[in-house]
Amino acid sequence: MNLHRSPRRSRGFTLIETLVAVGVAGILSSIAYPSLEGQMLRARRSDALVALLSAQMAQERHRANNSVYGSLADIGVAGTSTAGRYALRIASSTDSGYRIVASANGAQARDAECRHLGLAIEGGNLVLSSGADPSLANAAAVNRRCWSR
Repeated sequence: MNLHRSPRRSRGFTLIETLVAVGVAGILSSIAYPSLEGQMLRARRSDALVALLSAQMAQERHRANNSVYGSLADIGVAGTSTAGRYALRIASSTDSGYRIVASANGAQARDAECRHLGLAIEGGNLVLSSGADPSLANAAAVNRRCWSR
């Protein structure tokens, strides 16, 4: 007769251990997700930057062949960015300058401070602007951040 029983072997995780692991994972993900989303929004802004700079080049080509700057149709530029995250529009156009605005749509519209990006030629000078609304009234520091400068 064997009076000594062998110790019980552990065959996996207990419910408590599993709950602790899930809790820790949840806390870590709640800390990391906002940072990740911010980086994704910032990276997706490049879609607008490329679209605005392409539209600027097309405007300058059009102006070299005509006496005025043109509409998006005149310059042969689509109304949306390549990835479709921004809608483009010519906000103003004169003989001496223009303003092109890229407005975020879809998931990119959560980019609160940089929802609208503007590129303008005013008196021969390039002016970059940004804003939470179409007024493009961000402060200089926020504007630099939106344009990754």
